[in-house]
Amino acid sequence: MAIVAMAWVCFHPTPAHSKEGFDHDHAIFSKLLVEFVEEGRVDYPGLAKNRERLDQYLTVLAAVTETQINAWEEPDRIAFLINLYNAATLKLILDHYPVKSIKDIGGWFSTPWEAPVVQLFGGAVTLDTIEHGILRKRHNEPRIHAALVCAAMGCPPLRSEAFVGRRLEEQLNGQMRRFLSIATKNRVDRAAGVVHLSPIFKWYKGDFEKEGRSVLDFLRPYWSDTVKGYFANQHEWRIKYTFYNWSLNKMGSKKIEQQK
Repeated sequence: MAIVAMAWVCFHPTPAHSKEGFDHDHAIFSKLLVEFVEEGRVDYPGLAKNRERLDQYLTVLAAVTETQINAWEEPDRIAFLINLYNAATLKLILDHYPVKSIKDIGGWFSTPWEAPVVQLFGGAVTLDTIEHGILRKRHNEPRIHAALVCAAMGCPPLRSEAFVGRRLEEQLNGQMRRFLSIATKNRVDRAAGVVHLSPIFKWYKGDFEKEGRSVLDFLRPYWSDTVKGYFANQHEWRIKYTFYNWSLNKMGSKKIEQQK
């Protein structure tokens, strides 16, 4: 695991010229997400009946070499890693289904994010390696926190399509806007002067505060026009963090609440 992460950290990117042999549209994964994800919730029983397609997709990702991925442009690498994380998380849930929460998976001394369940570059790595050892370490892209989904209701909603490099900017912007629109997770109480934020913005505060900005500075462009107006006319805000629901993001759960 450490060797894989270190190898990525030390690579020297080369111009993107060799994309042959890999589907950068991630069509297999997109088809699965369209069929088995609705409003961010997953039809795990339905996906379980079609898990050979998920396994096929993960096998395709596992076959990508470091040499191959090092030749890709950064958006293609980020999209690959987000999709790998989300697909591997789905597989992890299916491997232990039925479970009430991803936190039910694992032992006394380890979490599901610390288990070597992801095949990458010829070895087994952890979900933590993908997120913290590669994505956050190599790429200055805080919006990944609206795209990585850990199979919990408190997570951002799982997108009903795969991330693709050529549309990554649009997709990440859309994910951040969608995440902020869910009132149970993020909302603004203008009268009280309080911004209620998901704990994700506390856990990864440093990712959003780079370049001298605050978390609210970073988030301001992604709120609705109404909320942007609040920020334009009021300068003192307190932040409170909402409850993070670790129950499984299964279909049939309460629909995502949209902020008006």
